[in-house]
Amino acid sequence: MKGKSYFFIGIGGIGMSAIARYFLAEGAHVGGYDRIRSKVSTALEEAGAEIIYEDRPELIPTKYQAPREVQVVYTPAIHEDNHIRQYYAQHGYEQVKRAVVLGQITRRQKALCVAGTHGKTTTSTLLAHLLEQSHIGANAFLGGVSQNSGSNLYLNPNSPYVVIEADEYDRSFHQITPTHAIITSTEPDHLDIYGTPEAYREAFQIFAEKMIAGGVLLLNEKAHLDRCPEGVTLFRYGSSSQSDYWYSNVTYHNAELYFDWHYPDGCYQQLQIGTPVEINVLNATAALALAQHLGATEEELREGLKSFLGSRRRFERWLNEPQHPVMIDDYAHHPDEIKASLTSIRKLYPDKEIAVVFQPHLFSRTADFMKEFAEALSVVDNVILIPIYPAREEPIPGVTSDALAKLVTSPLKASVTKEGLIPELRKHHFDVLVMMGAGDIEYLLPEVRDYLKSVVI
Repeated sequence: MKGKSYFFIGIGGIGMSAIARYFLAEGAHVGGYDRIRSKVSTALEEAGAEIIYEDRPELIPTKYQAPREVQVVYTPAIHEDNHIRQYYAQHGYEQVKRAVVLGQITRRQKALCVAGTHGKTTTSTLLAHLLEQSHIGANAFLGGVSQNSGSNLYLNPNSPYVVIEADEYDRSFHQITPTHAIITSTEPDHLDIYGTPEAYREAFQIFAEKMIAGGVLLLNEKAHLDRCPEGVTLFRYGSSSQSDYWYSNVTYHNAELYFDWHYPDGCYQQLQIGTPVEINVLNATAALALAQHLGATEEELREGLKSFLGSRRRFERWLNEPQHPVMIDDYAHHPDEIKASLTSIRKLYPDKEIAVVFQPHLFSRTADFMKEFAEALSVVDNVILIPIYPAREEPIPGVTSDALAKLVTSPLKASVTKEGLIPELRKHHFDVLVMMGAGDIEYLLPEVRDYLKSVVI
């Protein structure tokens, strides 16, 4: 691998960047294209990647213009009409999806795969952290930046395990061969790809069928599979005592969260989780189960869970000073995870006024789940919407944030442009502000934090 050249089209994507980091660590030449310079792409440049930010093939460095020596990797988020993709196609380069490359890399190790509509980033990041903090160790390709390591890639040559966030978009997770797996949810999503909820759920069945015989599958008690793959041991997890692994007795003390974790042979009482939001207790129940199965001790699991800082953009506190409103950034973009996140935040701040600024992600998803989004957002009393982030899509007539706002039942609600957000915030009183969405809302965070620092409560 040393000396080989790779060019990533969409290198700034969180999944693409982890693979790019891996090849840089292996001594390969890494180049790429992305539409915008971000923290992720800047970090890659500092590590040695050569990145261009204009869709102009003439800017591609010479070393990435040799068909027999360059592997081109792309993400489906970059369309075929992209000029750089067209250049490589016209000049005979083989272009492979990110998922294919990830599958090739990880087959060399025992793959611990975390799949699901939502919860997979936090669960996989926690699993990697628990193992890395134990005597077992871990490699990992994550879908978010770990706050503990500051990276979405873990490399540990002494560990046989690799934790993989297995992405269901575009059926990418069908390229992976799990040794053990966790499925956090099978609630329908990406219907622009799958067409029907039934086809979406069947994709998880196909994923499970790819497991190696002798493996363990941890399935959320509310998730659905038609059958357990032959040779695989199935365990259920959740909040019900009917599950094999379950949690109970969730308590808050001085803004910290504790819970009891039950496993088939016993219980760990009063575990403390470093990210004190109840939605993460469910994620932790699965991660703890697999880490324990692999041999992590109770002491290692307790310390690892307590020291877990979470993933960037997953319940990430941007401002947490007593004289100012609390500001939380959260990546939630599906109705179920939005409702779970906002409900958890309400429990953490039971006597506080909570406002949410939400950016819907994709016109198709907003159209498919308009009613569900409205219901989930209405968990809080103060809702502000900004325009839908289109990503790879063209607008759909009638599918707008204004239309979504009309369905929200919260007493205070508004739909504004991104430029109008700060003026709108000045009209509202709140103790906690949640910035939520999977689009470019993250680029508004510094400006919003600066404004909140001027607000004294």
